[in-house]
Amino acid sequence: MSDLLPVVVIGAGPAGLAAAAHLVERGIEPLVLEAGPAAAAAVREWGHVRLFSTWGELTDPAAERLLAPTGWTRPDPDTYPSGADWAALYLQPLADVLGDRVRYDAKVTGVTRTGRDRIVDADRDKQPFVLHLTTADGAERRVLARAVIDASGTWTTPGPAGAGGLPALGERAAADRITHRVPDLKDPAVRARYAGRRTAVVGSGASAFTVLAALAALAEDEPGTHAVWILRRGISGSTFGGGEADGLPARGALGLAAKAAVDNGHADAATGFRTEAIERHTDGRLILVGEDGRRLDPVDEVVVLTGLRPDLTFLTEIRLGLDERLQAPLALAPLIDPNRHSCGTVPPHGHRELSHPEKDIYLVGMKSYGRAPTFLAMTGYEQVRSVTAAIAGDLESADRVELTLPETGVCGGAGLPDGPAAAQSDGGGCCAPAPQFVRIGVGNPAAAEEPSTGERC
Repeated sequence: MSDLLPVVVIGAGPAGLAAAAHLVERGIEPLVLEAGPAAAAAVREWGHVRLFSTWGELTDPAAERLLAPTGWTRPDPDTYPSGADWAALYLQPLADVLGDRVRYDAKVTGVTRTGRDRIVDADRDKQPFVLHLTTADGAERRVLARAVIDASGTWTTPGPAGAGGLPALGERAAADRITHRVPDLKDPAVRARYAGRRTAVVGSGASAFTVLAALAALAEDEPGTHAVWILRRGISGSTFGGGEADGLPARGALGLAAKAAVDNGHADAATGFRTEAIERHTDGRLILVGEDGRRLDPVDEVVVLTGLRPDLTFLTEIRLGLDERLQAPLALAPLIDPNRHSCGTVPPHGHRELSHPEKDIYLVGMKSYGRAPTFLAMTGYEQVRSVTAAIAGDLESADRVELTLPETGVCGGAGLPDGPAAAQSDGGGCCAPAPQFVRIGVGNPAAAEEPSTGERC
């Protein structure tokens, strides 16, 4: 009976649509539930950002095979699309081919087993999944599934400015001057918000690099534009990424552009600063206060890019096996834990590393990494290839996982990323020699595929 039910995929983003394409190829009916009004709703929200992966690394083989009969051709594999390009030229056409297998404005609010809450053991694995969802008109629906692939990503749950993982005191009250996204400085209204003003940029990854470089470019045209870069650790050899040692050249160039912003005086760095509070100055500007009592000069705007985290609220009745640090699957977490390494080269992994105590449910794509950084689209494509093979019962194919990722060119070795050991380990470690930096001009920087993380591409 359960074999007649669809495999429900949560999210019509890159990993979710690829999963659906693989299921179709295996003769399994997928049902994709997308909370937004169109495919790749999250990607569209950062459509102005250019990716640092090329088109050749951003399309899934099964998806290409599904698209081929429509006359679709992949864009030049050596070029870098924006998020808007990715959505318009690949992701939406893929969703269109899948047709009514993709349901929009369908927000999943809960997942469980039919007639079994989290506690009940009896015949649990024999019961189909039931997903509760709400539609655009507020109606509630239920959908049964033989298996669930959660590819909902992490976009909707950005990290706060507060160093302890909770919003800084006053952060919510100052929301009118704080954004957790990469601003689109090509938009005249957004540009006016930052032009000639002082902006604090909180974060240390690719998204922060993007904003620093963009503000530096704006400063060339709009005097008075200045950035204050808030770093929880000091500046060291790895602060700006791998540079020329990065396996993704555009990602390395992005770090170098951020370095140029600092070197050329368009940005100052406040190092070892852990934000505890954000206070309102008498003139309406914001003052960042550190845990050590330091108070920074007032800023007009704050851009917070401290990573993303998975939304697990609709999975409370499912038995997940998640790492206590990263909120990633237990077997995957040691491979990606930034407390242990920052190399960016992930050993091969698939359905076994992504499985949970609850049978036939998988977290894939960005969500599979929990709070860890450096996720690549090609990782998600290989994940769903393995997972869908396992669901189809083809364990030989599911276990034949091949994944080789470009290195970041940086390895911090062991130790907390913002702790003293991080600086001490620069230049050594397991990945590559210490990167050599060169000063480059600030142009149109490439950024991460999920830019708010600061480190995902």
